[in-house]
Amino acid sequence: MAESEFDLIRQFFADATPARDDVSLGIGDDCALLQVPVGKELAVSMDTLVEGRHFVAGADPEALGHKALAVNLSDLAAMGAEPAWVTLALTLPNADTGWLAAFMRGFSRLAAEYDVDLVGGDTTRGPLSITVQVHGFVAPGSALRRAGARPGDRLLVSGTLGDASLALAQLQSGSSAPDPALQQQLDRPAPRVTLGRLLAGRASAAIDISDGLIGDLRHICAASGVGARIDLARLPLSDAVRQACDNGDWRHPLAGGDDYELLFSVAKAKVADLLADCRKAGHAIQEIGVLVDEQGIVLVYPDGHESLETPDGFDHFRS
Repeated sequence: MAESEFDLIRQFFADATPARDDVSLGIGDDCALLQVPVGKELAVSMDTLVEGRHFVAGADPEALGHKALAVNLSDLAAMGAEPAWVTLALTLPNADTGWLAAFMRGFSRLAAEYDVDLVGGDTTRGPLSITVQVHGFVAPGSALRRAGARPGDRLLVSGTLGDASLALAQLQSGSSAPDPALQQQLDRPAPRVTLGRLLAGRASAAIDISDGLIGDLRHICAASGVGARIDLARLPLSDAVRQACDNGDWRHPLAGGDDYELLFSVAKAKVADLLADCRKAGHAIQEIGVLVDEQGIVLVYPDGHESLETPDGFDHFRS
């Protein structure tokens, strides 16, 4: 007998994540009932992943479960928010219980790591797509935003750039299997939640790098009314990406996307203390440039030459 929607809910979703005290009523009714703590603002974000657009047909469902939640937690990280609740809407070609079990293993493991409670959602039939909405808490006035950066602020970034993009390029070329370390960055990005919370109230602006360093930097510049100078020699790169850049191909770290690292600005006087605190907490961050009065983004290449020609980031309706 075919599994019904309600069978799937009971089997895979009802007890998939840690129960939180601030959830009065979770899965099983028409709405969830949730308690926002006194003195906190609610941060909400949502993303959709579509087969054939964001992931290839036949992609590992366990990795998809991880990534679907991770990319949303990355948005909370970019605001300096503490994750709390999540909803999940799945459109499935059929009720494949093996696929669902693997998907929820990846999803649930990451949810447990950040104490995120799955409180509702929807399951329907159709072409495979995954929509996740996350909710988190932040103290009033301390949320990181794209606006707020000032000329003279230093630009910093977490992690390494371009790994996921290079892995995807290797996958699409079909000439060889992607480097396992790069593939891990593509399939199972690590949301920088604890770093985001450390930056809250300290960084002047922030964004997560989902659409490429330059494309997302443009959002900060537009919202804050500033320009930027980026020192490409200072970009944090893995050996594989650095080799591509040494050969003149800067697309992966500058415009590849799917990094889910944090790009943020900090007043010059605060950089040293922030770097020390990040090192103490185990966060790898790197200063890569400075914000300026003049509009536009200037790239300073390792050989010293400068260019205003910057690659575009990912855009669903232009790419």
